[in-house]
Amino acid sequence: MKRYAFALVATGLVSGCFLPEGVTEEDLAAFDAAVASIGCDLVNESDYLPVELQTGMPREKVVTISQYKVEQKQAVPLSNGGVRLQTGACAPKTEPAPEAAT
Repeated sequence: MKRYAFALVATGLVSGCFLPEGVTEEDLAAFDAAVASIGCDLVNESDYLPVELQTGMPREKVVTISQYKVEQKQAVPLSNGGVRLQTGACAPKTEPAPEAAT
């Protein structure tokens, strides 16, 4: 039994799948949808308020999730102190490779 528990902990540490305290998978999904609805950037009050209203989360939890998303490389910090979500509807668009001439 101890080996099984250790294996679970070790796997979680390696994969980085531990969520911040008090954050659920549902919170992450609600955060993603809310941030996408405001244009993918969280920068100032006019960005945070609609995300807080849509998710029902307090500011501290929204900030915690945004920090977690940056740590997981699912968001990037912006030079103005905000963050830009990089997953789902906010994933950067890539242009298709040009077709080779035949």
